[in-house]
Amino acid sequence: MQTSRHPLSSLPRIGIPIRFSSSSDPDPRVAEANELFDYIVELVREGGGEPVLLAAAPADGGRLEAELKALDGVVLPGGGDLDPGLYGKEQSAVCYDVNRSQDQLDLAVARQSIDAGLPVLGICRGHQLLNVLYGGTLIQDMAPGTVVHNEPAPVHGAGPWAWHEVQVQAGTKVAALYGSAAGVTMKIASGHHQAVARVADGLAVTAVAEDGTIEALEDPERWVASVQWHPEAVELSAEERLAPFRAFVEVCRSRR
Repeated sequence: MQTSRHPLSSLPRIGIPIRFSSSSDPDPRVAEANELFDYIVELVREGGGEPVLLAAAPADGGRLEAELKALDGVVLPGGGDLDPGLYGKEQSAVCYDVNRSQDQLDLAVARQSIDAGLPVLGICRGHQLLNVLYGGTLIQDMAPGTVVHNEPAPVHGAGPWAWHEVQVQAGTKVAALYGSAAGVTMKIASGHHQAVARVADGLAVTAVAEDGTIEALEDPERWVASVQWHPEAVELSAEERLAPFRAFVEVCRSRR
């Protein structure tokens, strides 16, 4: 049985690395990502957790280590593209909002959280970041016309999403986040132009779109899981948005 980090009456403390990019950036995707970040923070709170924003520079290892010791779990949110140099590629012109400081913070938080045994949930960029951290690679720009290409679709309400179905495998961590042990088929909000290319050793694919895009990954040995889609999309019902965050908070509570 793990030793409790906090009094049992306290809320599970969920770390979320801050975003460094400004919403005043001329690329509208930056402001959209920052808005989604705010939604994630609020959903963690509504799900019964205490959001803790992580801002320690990776060079300040002692501070980051101390912050992580006081946590019960971590969410890695969406945002701009990772530096392709992290997975051995040259950066192409299609990459946007590449921020080395953001990469360093997110990777340090992810690496140290996993080493500490904290539950980790990656969302969109966080999904891609976990694959790169474990040694995988990314597609720098998906071909136009694919099911999940970042274009609006007149399905499931408004919003800058491509909506499509995914089948999440039974018995996986992501299926459990959506309240099913037997797997689940659902319509999800995709908004990305990059995706997982080579899956890292140590990660298992747990959901795939019909065009082959890898939609969910997990570490079979640890509570580490990720989704390429956006469970925080406001076009979803309030309960659909909240359910996976509430479930993740409960995972973190149970593993104290």
